[in-house]
Amino acid sequence: MTITYDVAGMTCGHCVASITAEVSKVEGVQAVQVDLKAGRVTVTSETPVDPGLVVVAVDAAGYAVTGLSS
Repeated sequence: MTITYDVAGMTCGHCVASITAEVSKVEGVQAVQVDLKAGRVTVTSETPVDPGLVVVAVDAAGYAVTGLSS
């Protein structure tokens, strides 16, 4: 299962590392791919992951989820 989130405020490699580290801690997350240029974070899991937990993780990294990408 893959879900892509739109994330505001990412500007550099440190942003990518911070978000990757925090979202990777969410139970069930298998992979995190951050697309800095597009402002998107793609989360891959074997079973459904609560999107609210991903939003909290992104917030903990210092950024904001602004929506879901199609």
